[in-house]
This record gives sequence, C-alpha cells and structure tokens, in this order.
Amino acid sequence: MKRIADEPGFVIHRYDWSESSLILEVFTRRYGRIALVAKGAKRPSSNFRPVLLPLQPLRVAFGGEGEIRTLKGAEWVGGHVMPTGDALLSGYYMNELVLRLLARDDPHPSLFDSYAATVSVLACEHGEALEPALRSFELLLLRDIGLLPALDQQTSTLAPLGAHTRYSLLPEAGVVESRSDDTRASLTGAQWESLQRALDDEAPFNATLQQAAGFMAELKPQLRAMLNYHCGVSQLRTRQLMIDLQAL
Repeated sequence: MKRIADEPGFVIHRYDWSESSLILEVFTRRYGRIALVAKGAKRPSSNFRPVLLPLQPLRVAFGGEGEIRTLKGAEWVGGHVMPTGDALLSGYYMNELVLRLLARDDPHPSLFDSYAATVSVLACEHGEALEPALRSFELLLLRDIGLLPALDQQTSTLAPLGAHTRYSLLPEAGVVESRSDDTRASLTGAQWESLQRALDDEAPFNATLQQAAGFMAELKPQLRAMLNYHCGVSQLRTRQLMIDLQAL
C-alpha cells in the first residue's frame, strides 16, 4: 500500500509488541479498523508517546503492505479533553464494540462520524446526554454492519406495526409483537417507527439521539441483548467493569 497521510482516526486498543514498540488498533474514517505498529512509541523521547491516547481525535500517517502496517506519523487534532468517570468507561465500552464487531479493513465512514460525535458528547459536561448518545451509537453500529432489522415492520412477516401495539427487538427474531405476559422490554409501534425515521435522516446521529432520549430505559436492555448476542458473550468486559465499580 502507498503511504496514507492525514487520515482521521482514533486509537481503540493498544498492546505491547516489544520493549519499545506498540501494536495499535486504530479506527479510521476511510480505511475502517486497521492494525499499526508504532515503533519506539514506548520510549520516553518518542513523539508518539503523548499522542497515542484513546478517545482523542488524531490525524495519522501510515504505510506498508502487510496486515499490520507501520505508523509513520500521528498528530492530535484537539477540540476536547479526555472524558473522565462514567464517560471514560463509556468510551472504553464503545471501543470494545468496535474491536469486536468491525472487521479489519472494512470502511464505515458514516459510523466513524457517529463515533466521533459520540466521543464529543462524552467529553462535554452534559451528563444527561451520555445515555442517549450511547444508544444512538449502538443503533447506528448495528445498522452499519447489517445486524439491525428494519424497525418499522415485523421482521418475520414484514407486516406494518400497530401504532399502540408493543413490540420487542430480539437478537434471534428481530422486531416481534410482545405478548401480554411478556416481561421483556418493549416499545410501541409508533416509537419503533420514529427510531427508523431517525436512522434514515440525513444527520442520523443527532436525529437518533433525540429520539432515543425519550425511551432509554426500554431501549437499553434490548440493544444490550442484541450486542451481547452478536459479540458472542454474556457480558462485555467493559460492562462488567462498570458493574464491579458500582458495587464498590
């Protein structure tokens, strides 16, 4: 591959490669999730050392032909500070989802924009926007990788939704009508349709964030079940960490 320069990206994971170097998983706008070796990045004198941080917008340069390419340059774009507290853990949760669900070298430019917008929300002082932003990102992630069914119809029959009838989103069946004795979380047909319209909007992150704010308590467990199912786990590591910290 020719050298790529000035590519927007975020470091989503890093681990040791040698005494002085790191392997990075970087989410880029035009190339998707890529693996880069940052040679000498652990040395105190390295220019990479203060830059290669999670949840910070970067411009990266890289090159190479193999599965793991070589990082040639990285600059901090700026614009916001590092999230802290619950927002920081939420950012690590997003990174785990990207790492588990996105294949390498599979571009998702619109999802990258949603990720960047969510990171901006995490870094701000408005805690009330945190949960809606995460729900919006989860919906857009599932949609972009082809795992979210159409939310404005019943998945198995393609029948339209009743505005006042309640439906659940299930990992193995999609949107199904809830039974009267069903204890699972659900939304009305009108609410599911409003989410689908938001996903189809020209600015889907902002539109979905506004819609999700109205029924987060019902939406959260359904999306969590979907994500756990497709990640092949009963509990994501970052989610378990949040539970453990809250129990202290």
